[in-house]
Amino acid sequence: MKKIAIIGATGYTGGELLRLLTRHPKVSVTSVTSHQSAGKPLTDRHPFLKGHYDLTLESLDVKKIGEKADLIFVALSHTTAMDPVKKFIHLGKKVVDLSADYRLKSAATYRKWYGKTHTATSLLKKGVYGLTEIYRDSIQSAQLVSNPGCYPTGTLLPLYPFLKAGLVDLEREIIIDAKSGISGAGRAPSTKTHFPEINEGLLPYNIGSHRHFPEIQQEAAHFSGKKTKAIFTPYLLPVNRGILTTIYLPLQSPMTQKQIDVTLNPYKKEPFIRILKNPPNISAVRGTNYCDIAIFKTPSRHMLILISAIDNLVKGAAGQAIQNMNLMMGWEESLGLKDPGLFP
Repeated sequence: MKKIAIIGATGYTGGELLRLLTRHPKVSVTSVTSHQSAGKPLTDRHPFLKGHYDLTLESLDVKKIGEKADLIFVALSHTTAMDPVKKFIHLGKKVVDLSADYRLKSAATYRKWYGKTHTATSLLKKGVYGLTEIYRDSIQSAQLVSNPGCYPTGTLLPLYPFLKAGLVDLEREIIIDAKSGISGAGRAPSTKTHFPEINEGLLPYNIGSHRHFPEIQQEAAHFSGKKTKAIFTPYLLPVNRGILTTIYLPLQSPMTQKQIDVTLNPYKKEPFIRILKNPPNISAVRGTNYCDIAIFKTPSRHMLILISAIDNLVKGAAGQAIQNMNLMMGWEESLGLKDPGLFP
């Protein structure tokens, strides 16, 4: 059994990691931390885990935690994960970082979007971007994996095969419309996520300024080999979980259904990507590590409509992190992640 620590265990992502790891046959969670709740039982903050864990929340002591863990999941907020990740790496530990602190390869871009100077720039190139289906080979040998954001995951997986094949008209803008369940905003309360404020509504936010946008731009450019133009608009849905992403993709030339099917061939054997004929629904992926994708032609066939559905807390965070851990440890990739979702 490999020993696992979770730094920042009391948030939604930390709780989801703990839920999913209860069914993993090769790990034991030995350490969980919380800045505000240190000294309290884990199940005080996550009552749904009663009977599964008998752990006490600890303060973050990198050396102490490193002594009793083989791999560390860091589920801290952006800008606060940078230093502990660096220290765990220096101790020789494997790390999956679920913050944005090591996703962007440019320190200047990180400073622009997160307002803080990066203090571990040497690790920006060492870390592997953890979009599992695309960077699987690099993840297997990585010491540090930067887990993608939830919006980028739902966007980049359907985009990848078309950008990689050179089918996209890069002179035109890709339009990305993504709607997320409210858990994506985190567990800390705010007016914007207060129940009466979000219920029965649909709220666009951070238009043109969402921090996941440079992550999407970075990876899309890597797929295509050229700078890619895009417009990204996120929305908050009055549901707990799920992201539904609709992408309007301009093409260099019209595509037939057969050409679309051939382009999607690389995904046929992927354990967590399902290609659908009908539009995906976030209810069908709730609690799972699946990304459901459907592709539709417009009447002119000069544009495709790509639609994906993921659970933002699983494929968009904790599930993908465990998928990456499995690769880093040399295990079967879907270990602990095979259960179907919740319905209704």
